[in-house]
Amino acid sequence: MNPRTSLRRIDLRGHGPARLSRTALAGVLPRAATDVEAAVAQVRPICEDVKSRGAEAVREYTARFDGVDRPVTVVPAQALAAALAGLDPAVRKALEEAVRRTRQVHAAQLPAERPVQVTEGLTVTGRYVPAGRAGVYVPGGLVAYPSSVVMNIVPAQVAGVASIAVASPPQRDNGGLPHPSVLAACALLGVREVHAAGGAQALAMFAYGTGDCAPADVITGPGNVYVAAAKRVLRGVVGTDGENGPTEVAVIADDTADPRYVAADLVAQAEHDELAACLLITPDAALADRVDAELRTQVATARHRERVEKALAGQSACVLVDDEDAALAVSDAWAPEHLEIQTRDAAKLAARVTYAGAVFAGPYSPVSLGDYLAGSNHVLPTGGTARHTSGLSVFPFLRVVNVVECDRDALAATAPLIDALGGAEDLDAHVQAVRVRVQS
Repeated sequence: MNPRTSLRRIDLRGHGPARLSRTALAGVLPRAATDVEAAVAQVRPICEDVKSRGAEAVREYTARFDGVDRPVTVVPAQALAAALAGLDPAVRKALEEAVRRTRQVHAAQLPAERPVQVTEGLTVTGRYVPAGRAGVYVPGGLVAYPSSVVMNIVPAQVAGVASIAVASPPQRDNGGLPHPSVLAACALLGVREVHAAGGAQALAMFAYGTGDCAPADVITGPGNVYVAAAKRVLRGVVGTDGENGPTEVAVIADDTADPRYVAADLVAQAEHDELAACLLITPDAALADRVDAELRTQVATARHRERVEKALAGQSACVLVDDEDAALAVSDAWAPEHLEIQTRDAAKLAARVTYAGAVFAGPYSPVSLGDYLAGSNHVLPTGGTARHTSGLSVFPFLRVVNVVECDRDALAATAPLIDALGGAEDLDAHVQAVRVRVQS
């Protein structure tokens, strides 16, 4: 990385927080351009074809897009066992600890079922009922992601989902099966149903079912723009989590931040994808200079140097602001997938964040920790969708079913109110359905 490809500067000094809103900064802050809606036009016919022709359509699209022709999508049990047996012991130990920590954090998310006494004789209890079957998608593009297996399956298991199936793209170099580390992680978690299928056809398989795969109630997991588009097309047929696009990180740092740490975290995010977006937000121009110097050193030795350089020179920048209030306003306007805070009072500033997929407070809480072993989930909202979407948790796998119990006296006491509301809406049968029960 040379000086010409250092982080470009966006100077917002002199702008107070009120002038750093989402509207004011539209088009100012960089982000990868991904047109999910355009991809929908390409994905919708694929989903409709899988709906009509089932496994035959999945097989044809797999041959076309992945170069693999498999008569069935199901991965043989012996392949799962062999992948786990061949897993590097150090990797297995790390995955087992990741599972333990992720299970601990997600178990704490489970809501308690508490009956609410609305009035004497009337109670409502919200029951949290797990989905019967979940389809988990694990991408297989530039990198294999056994950690994503953990992040998707553990919340489903904690939520109590009885049937979990995984789909991951087949690889010609692995005999037409998904990556061995993905298969090993599935086996480690006790998942016996894995499908060698990727992209939109895999999600359509989960949504509509095929001869090889029963339909699912909910689909989760990250992927490329076509996976995101398929979720948009299939939403309503099945439940889905967020539309996860190119990864991104914002780092709020002041003069106390170590430029080595900041640069390392920017490089770590950029190595995911040349479309990764990295934003350094700081009130200290001198820190920005030191981070640029560190980037030139660290990028030069990065294993994925070309990918990193493209990401940092593309949709990445250093934003100069007046103070931490302005920095927080910029971050909230951008609504990053990951937000790191490396400032004097990082925890206090983290408590004020409104929009972010996950927040990492302090110099020793890098995104890499969250990616693998914090116990939090790394399937997070991107592209500004953190304004309305949460990271993956137990909740996409749960439904709230309210159980209403009422005795005669409580219904009789409520009847005049139902008379009034039913009458106002001209729904007399609603009124009579109550009156027939309580009239003397």
